[in-house]
Order: sequence, then C-alpha cells, then structure tokens
Amino acid sequence: MENKKRIVVFASGSGTNFININENIINGRVVLLISNNPKCGAIDYAKKNDVDYQVINDFRYPKDKNKEYETVLNDYQPDVILLAGFMKKIPNNIIQLYKNKIINIHPSLLPKYGGQGYYGIKVHEAVIESKDSVTGVTIHFIDNEYDRGPIIMQTEVPVNDFDDANTLSKRVLEMEYKLYLKVVELFCSNKIQIEKDKVIINE
Repeated sequence: MENKKRIVVFASGSGTNFININENIINGRVVLLISNNPKCGAIDYAKKNDVDYQVINDFRYPKDKNKEYETVLNDYQPDVILLAGFMKKIPNNIIQLYKNKIINIHPSLLPKYGGQGYYGIKVHEAVIESKDSVTGVTIHFIDNEYDRGPIIMQTEVPVNDFDDANTLSKRVLEMEYKLYLKVVELFCSNKIQIEKDKVIINE
C-alpha cells in the first residue's frame, strides 16, 4: 500500500470516473477527493467508502480559496491530481506547483469541441449538430488554458446514425472509464514522461 502512488481527485458532480478509478486502480490509491459542491454524488460516495474529502469553494473561502487548495494538497502530498468532471478552473498556483502532474479527461477528440463552455452534454450536442461521424475521448495534462496541454492518449468513438446527445454520451462515458484508468495506471507505473511538451509512453 505504501508504495502506491498517491492520487487526489477533483470532482463536482456524480463522480463516476472517480468511483471507477478508486475501485479499480492497482498501482495507485485515492487519498483525497476535493470538490466545490458539498452536495455532489462524488462526496456521497467518499463518505460511504472512507475516502477523505474536502470542500473548497468561494463560499467557504471567499478570500483565500487558491491558497486553501495549496495548503490541503501539501498536507496530502499527491503524486498525481485527476480532474473528473470538476467544473472550476484550476488556479495557476496549483498548475505551477504540480506541473505535468494534473491530468484531465475530456469527452471529445481535442482540439475539437474544447475550451470554455464545452463540457458534459454540451460537447455531445455539438458533435451531433455538426454531423460528425466520429467523436472520442482525450486524456491530457492541463496548462493555463481550458482543455489544452499535452495530450497523453486519445481514442475514437463512432457516431451512429440513430445517436442523439444522450445515447452518444453513454457510449463515450464507457470509453472514458477504460481510457482514464489505463492512463492513470501507466502514470502510476512511471511509464509516462514529457519531453519538450510531448508525451512519451513506455508501455
């Protein structure tokens, strides 16, 4: 247990990717959940499954929220931070402190349908509206811009003729579970490196 990489997860909603990783990760362990939403499903799960959690938002820390992130993370010493449906932008001080250690998942083939305003079902609605034949999942390290940063792995999901945003989102989510877990296992096994903003995977 002590040799496993320490994982902190940020989530705002149901936390299904957080749950999937917590229940299936082999080479790491989730030591903390951070959320801005005290009533979200992710926190409900954490409470029932003995996962430490912290609520950090503007209401609780109106003047020093960014510093609170730093303090809490310092206490838990994560090897990697995973964003799993976290609806707030990670502050620059945290991005700098944990450079190339913060991983995000996005339900499209970035750079398509990325950036502010593209999240959740809105991404799938845009894919359907554009009549794309293929969408997918992207796992990437974050930087100071929404849905940017070095791409670690992508995988395609076909868009069927009968799909709407809801049916498509379910199939993309199934792929998210598989790909995110795979990437996190690789990271926790020291098989992911970055050289000059390019990701190298040694599988």
